Amino acid sequence: MAKRKVANPLAFAVLGSLSERPMHPYEISTMLKTRGKDMSIKLNYGSLYSVVAALEKNGFIEAVETVRDGNRPEKTVYAITAAGRDEFADWLAELLGSPEREYSQLEAGLAYLPAFSPDRVVELLDQRIEALTAEIEKLETAHAEMASHKFPRIFWVESEFRLALVKAEITYTRQLVRAIRTDALEGSAFWRKGFEAVEKYGIQPADLFKDPVKYFGEELPWLQEVPPDAR
Repeated sequence: MAKRKVANPLAFAVLGSLSERPMHPYEISTMLKTRGKDMSIKLNYGSLYSVVAALEKNGFIEAVETVRDGNRPEKTVYAITAAGRDEFADWLAELLGSPEREYSQLEAGLAYLPAFSPDRVVELLDQRIEALTAEIEKLETAHAEMASHKFPRIFWVESEFRLALVKAEITYTRQLVRAIRTDALEGSAFWRKGFEAVEKYGIQPADLFKDPVKYFGEELPWLQEVPPDAR
């Protein structure tokens, strides 16, 4: 991915909004919320002004006028520049055509499963499944509503993508929970015994790896393949 002068994804949304017409930041915020784009790009009203300032500083947008609504403070209207249009087009092409490694919170948590007992992990994953189920229902309801009004899919494909991701996540999570519950997950026995030794007897995790026969009653051939500094 290219290193951009203003890399915040919100900047991408601002450029996309101003590609339609000049607006002041509050109008941009309202448009993004009304169109549901804040579900795909994190929208923070406070940081919006910082993003707008950065885009102006780098020549991607420019102030074209100030407007006043009654006794309210003046608002600066911004327009996208030629450089801004080029930046938006290049950014959009990159987002659509170039896969980037993304690091999810769930993936980070899965990397440290043994820090909790299997039962605790199952409890937490069940909690996650419940939340994901609620999100799926919410998204499907919204999609059905938009379809009933014949609202073109082109304007909500990002929501369809989110639904596909959530469905894939919940399918995997359910499979993982079943595997942990039934000890079908390879390494579960090691995990349960190891956690019990740490929790009940105060054994240091590193000591479990030093003498697996002592704590598990068996050799662990796979342990020989793990570099010493990774144990």
